Amino acid sequence: MNDFLINTLQQRRQKLAELIDQPAILWSGKALSRNFRANRYPFRASSHFLYFTGLNLENAAILLNNGNLKLFMDNPSPDSSLWHGETPTREEIAAQIGANQAYPLTELAKYTTNALTIPVQDVTTYQQQWETLNRSFSPQNSLIALDFDLKKAIITLRLTHDQAALIEIKKAVNVAIEAHKIGMKVTKNAQTEAQIRGAMEGYIIGQNMTCAYNSIVTVHGEVLHNEHYHHHLQSGDLLLADVGAETSLGWASDITRTWPVNGKFSTTQRDIYDLVLAAHDACIEQIKPGKEYREIHLLAAQIIAEGLVNLGILRGNPETLVEKDAHALFFPHGIGHLLGLDVHDMEDLADLAGYELGRTRSQRFGLGYLRLDRPLKAGMVVTIEPGFYQVPAILNNSQFKETYNKDINWKRLAQFADVRGIRIEDDILVTETGAEILTKNLPTHPQKIEILVNSDIDYQNLIY
Repeated sequence: MNDFLINTLQQRRQKLAELIDQPAILWSGKALSRNFRANRYPFRASSHFLYFTGLNLENAAILLNNGNLKLFMDNPSPDSSLWHGETPTREEIAAQIGANQAYPLTELAKYTTNALTIPVQDVTTYQQQWETLNRSFSPQNSLIALDFDLKKAIITLRLTHDQAALIEIKKAVNVAIEAHKIGMKVTKNAQTEAQIRGAMEGYIIGQNMTCAYNSIVTVHGEVLHNEHYHHHLQSGDLLLADVGAETSLGWASDITRTWPVNGKFSTTQRDIYDLVLAAHDACIEQIKPGKEYREIHLLAAQIIAEGLVNLGILRGNPETLVEKDAHALFFPHGIGHLLGLDVHDMEDLADLAGYELGRTRSQRFGLGYLRLDRPLKAGMVVTIEPGFYQVPAILNNSQFKETYNKDINWKRLAQFADVRGIRIEDDILVTETGAEILTKNLPTHPQKIEILVNSDIDYQNLIY
């Protein structure tokens, strides 16, 4: 660990001490097993733990108090070196991360007085937290929860990114960009979604990174989080790839592109793609400090509604259609989310991170899936990802049909049957004066995408 990162970690701990006057204990978590104990899923430490330690330590805890750090973890067992090789001792790790002291995990119970914490996701560690602190945890989104001050302080710190974080995010972005280019280039010689996924994820792994989330690589883009890859590619299909990389320190990227399998958008596909791209570009132009993210989402909704009226798919006044959420029949999700140590950053804290204090989620169909409802601040990284989808569960829903039947020209919509789903997603840094498109080196213009898809890279001969 270099001096720059060590200094950054110390600054983060000191900033936390300025926001809370109680000790905080953060657990890293434990790896889950698959079917039997020794067959484990890859371990990834809690992001809150990673933020202050910079190391992916398993079954460890830290005590943060007045800017000081105590590390609690057990030294590796004698058998560990047989299977996993020699690993650093507790004391060596403490020195590496700048901890003042290091103790076995059993000692943690001596330091729990008035300690705040954040629950982790795995059940084993959650139970360990419960037993160590001798208390249950209040609801995550309760404003009167015992641990609310810690959550609020960490949100304050992690909403905007320091230089060390931005360096890592940009590394993840650049690797994901190349993975998407490879995905486009191998498409003409690939036969299945799985082969394209393999090429994209193979590049990420080859850069000693992992995927930031389960990749979406599908010709059925109408399934928003489609994690099936068995479909064969057919000429005329659109392939939607939502693939991001994660660095060894845990920082994420999140990119989506949609391209024609045969290298050429059809007329109807191009019409819808251009509409989604217009919303995408207009939203990015609006990003600046102080701008309400909800307004950016509504701008995308307005542009999509206007475009669908112009294409003859929707009927009526675009503003009225947005007010009644008719646009959400084809654009049901939010315009994006926070990005950082998690691809949906800090969503383990429910809406406390994504929503400004005092705001709650709307019950409206067109706003209920909005993940971020805050004014933007310099240093934030957010995604912008408008889309168009023909989701059977929505379009065939009897209640929606009754509500919106007169707003849709069903005969005209049928002419766009070759457009199942289109999404265009970029990662954006909010700057002091506007926005920096971190993913700008991956084209969004349809003609440039067609050029990449028509590039000839043999899937069978890929070497990273």
